[in-house]
Amino acid sequence: MSKRSRIFIALLLIYAVGMAAVLYRVVSDLDPRYRESAEESLVETSQILAALVEQDVRDGAIDTARLDALFKSAYAREFDVQIFSVTKIRVELRAYVTDRHGTVVFDSTGLTTGQDFSQWRDVRLALKGEYGARTTLDLPGDPNSAVMYVAAPVHWVNTAQGAGSGEIVGTLTVGKPVQSFGQFVVAARSRTLYAGVLSVLAVLVLGVTVSVWLVRPFGLITDYARYVKAQPGFYPGRLLRRAWDLLRAAFDEMRDALAGRNYVADYVQTLTHEVKSPLSAIRGAAELLQEPMDEAQRQRFLTNIQRETQRIQEMVDRMMELTALETRRVLDTVEPVALLPLLEELAHASQGVAAQRGIHISVQAQSDATVEADPFLLRRAVSNLLDNAQDFSPEGGQIELGLSVQGRWAQMSVRDQGPGIPGYAQDKVFEKFYSLARPHSKKKSTGLGLSFVKEIASLHRGRVELGNREEKEGSGACAVLWLPRTPV
Repeated sequence: MSKRSRIFIALLLIYAVGMAAVLYRVVSDLDPRYRESAEESLVETSQILAALVEQDVRDGAIDTARLDALFKSAYAREFDVQIFSVTKIRVELRAYVTDRHGTVVFDSTGLTTGQDFSQWRDVRLALKGEYGARTTLDLPGDPNSAVMYVAAPVHWVNTAQGAGSGEIVGTLTVGKPVQSFGQFVVAARSRTLYAGVLSVLAVLVLGVTVSVWLVRPFGLITDYARYVKAQPGFYPGRLLRRAWDLLRAAFDEMRDALAGRNYVADYVQTLTHEVKSPLSAIRGAAELLQEPMDEAQRQRFLTNIQRETQRIQEMVDRMMELTALETRRVLDTVEPVALLPLLEELAHASQGVAAQRGIHISVQAQSDATVEADPFLLRRAVSNLLDNAQDFSPEGGQIELGLSVQGRWAQMSVRDQGPGIPGYAQDKVFEKFYSLARPHSKKKSTGLGLSFVKEIASLHRGRVELGNREEKEGSGACAVLWLPRTPV
């Protein structure tokens, strides 16, 4: 994966992780905030009802008759209220009253009357004049049955002892099932997650919009129309693959724009660095030619100048080809290409040059395979791999061109009997301008051939690999070009 792709994917991951963190924080914070709001309402309700009960205290005894009638009437009321997305049809508030010993003297549900609640936190603290609250499960082990309770003390003012004294003679506790407001928590979580998903989709739509409308508003459509027109018939599979290639091209252009890729600055800097060495050699030879010397030395320096000039010219030509190839997002010309005839043709064309060093080129294939490709570029890619194998092959060596099929992939291989790839160069062979010295000439190439092959493979939705034949140095190198084959 290229550095540009890693940067772009890293940006997407940062956005995804940041959005996930924000959503997690918001969603996890909803339930505590709703509980706090509900508890605040229960505090006020308990104080109001406690004040109502205090009006019915006689000689320190609590009379709950009016409270009993109040809750029976409230529970009997019929209503249908729509609160945003939640429908409410009954009163779920509950209450109980205890005396000064913590014994329940009234329970709106009628389930706990007469029980000792003096050890419950809400009752125990309220009898001391402190704030008492608790959350308890109605059904052990069922978190959905949790109920929040808030208690308030019930005072009795003994007029015989003075108007300023008030004695706590009991407590009043109000309860609210958590599930009653838990519906709002669930609804809020759903809306929050929905908003998060919409945000992600909005970013994707924005990216597609930028890539399609701003980067190439008409070019992609024109390319696709040209491709459809060139087809001899209607092939849905090919048309869908072509459409996917165009979308991927738009995505790649958007990625390059976001990553701030600058081809001109990148290549000028790299080319300047690589040209510096041959220019120094040319300048040194030119300065020496100004001095008196014999004809043999003069011819040697002139040959050096010619060789370094040719090297610079080849480097510039390769660089221009590679730059033009990298800026392409889709193939202009695509047609079915049979791979076995292609390999046999290249082997025959290269045999003359290979024979000068006694190198024999053979083709090994169990069966043929067809791919959708640009014939010219595909021939250039395999030719580069074959030239590379010849440069590193020893005198009298063997080069094998192989063809095999693995699932939906066609695999073309080029094997030589050269020194192989050193361990330190395994991860660098596809870098621009990286080259190893040829064994027979001790010279390096431009270092652009394998980068050229890599770009061609990427345009064809394939990949290229280069390693040693037996995973060790000295065993010869093996280059493999993988391409998606056309289904039979």
